Amino acid sequence: MNDYRRLADRMADDIAAGRLKPGERLPPQRVFARRRGIAGSTAGRVYAELVRRGLVVGEVGRGTFVRAAPAATGRALVEAATAAPVNLELNYPSAPGQSELLAPALAPLLRPDVLTDALRPAPATGTAPAREAAATLLATPGWRPAPDQVLFTGNARQAIAATLASLVRPGGRLGVEPLTYPLVKEIAARLGISLVALAADEGGVRPESMVALHRGTPLSALYLQPALHNPTSLTTGAERMRQLADAVGELNIPVVEDRIWSFLADPSPDPLAARAPGLTHVVDGLSKRVAPGLTVGFVVVPEERVEAVAAAVRSGGWSAGRFAMEAAVRWIGDGTVRRLVAAKRADAGHRQRIVGEELRGFAVRSDPRACFAWWELPAPWRADTFTAAAAAHGIAVTPGPAFGVDPGRTPDAVRLGLASAPEPDLRWALRTLAGVARGTP
Repeated sequence: MNDYRRLADRMADDIAAGRLKPGERLPPQRVFARRRGIAGSTAGRVYAELVRRGLVVGEVGRGTFVRAAPAATGRALVEAATAAPVNLELNYPSAPGQSELLAPALAPLLRPDVLTDALRPAPATGTAPAREAAATLLATPGWRPAPDQVLFTGNARQAIAATLASLVRPGGRLGVEPLTYPLVKEIAARLGISLVALAADEGGVRPESMVALHRGTPLSALYLQPALHNPTSLTTGAERMRQLADAVGELNIPVVEDRIWSFLADPSPDPLAARAPGLTHVVDGLSKRVAPGLTVGFVVVPEERVEAVAAAVRSGGWSAGRFAMEAAVRWIGDGTVRRLVAAKRADAGHRQRIVGEELRGFAVRSDPRACFAWWELPAPWRADTFTAAAAAHGIAVTPGPAFGVDPGRTPDAVRLGLASAPEPDLRWALRTLAGVARGTP
């Protein structure tokens, strides 16, 4: 076993035994390395392993804190204690009878003559039926992508990675919302891309901020989530979208538009691509609409960039599985995706009403159509201590700094993923968290 894993195991044992308590700050990595007589890189791997196991949370500028500990046998603030921890970090919507809806489309793919083709590699350009199905699925009232401009990846995350790799060279600057998808932060770090926080208000990204930043030091591209932004659930209005389109057109800045949650809005708002088609790359996927285990990512690219993005998909090994692609064509064509979307929209609205009931009086920002909520914590709570306190009650939440781009501005907030927990567990968890928030750290 690797040395870093042995050290991580020992620290995990200390957390389980209570020798390291929820909310306790671990020493800086350089101090940990010096005390243990190990290299700084090994210390970094130890801390990364503890993060991967969900035992600690790291916040830029604050340090690394113990996040989880075995739940006490008698939970405080419990009215109807659940038997297992409640994970409000996971956020995959599910519909009643989902598996039964999905199964019929898979059966024909299991015939030996069909399965042979379905198990062959798929190109980034997919197949003609897949391109047509995706174009139909992604269409909005004012926009329908050209099927020949649709590319396919294994999931939406891979679509983001491939598109950014094709647009931004190492050392380039990517403009993003001040709170952004944490995976984009990871992708940027791996690609050597610097993230630049754009100014935003209640209407979304402020175009003048983007213009000023670009004229100071040019931006290579933008990554935006204008529809049901994760984590705030903000949807940028039509007038602000027009202003953004005008600004990116004037400066000729390419845009990666993440629309993974847009399906929850009925009707789905038109993308920036409807106004700036020559610059906008639209990313979407099936993981939220359908299920995370058998999914496909889509990226609609400007016509002249099809080959560049397809090459990035191939070089990154991010191509979609043909079996999943063929299943997606059937699910879209037979109305399965449409029925699942309708059920998930209804479920999201119901869960938002539960949030309103259980967190009444707190500063919670959410859209009644979204599957998540952004909770700005009451003083004196900080994101790290609240996350640790929640973990002590068997509840996992995502701390606000996970989304923050500017290390000097780490929000004292948490994101609550509402979609994955069973409804009774969700209600219990929110009620418990409300009780924690009314107390003191």
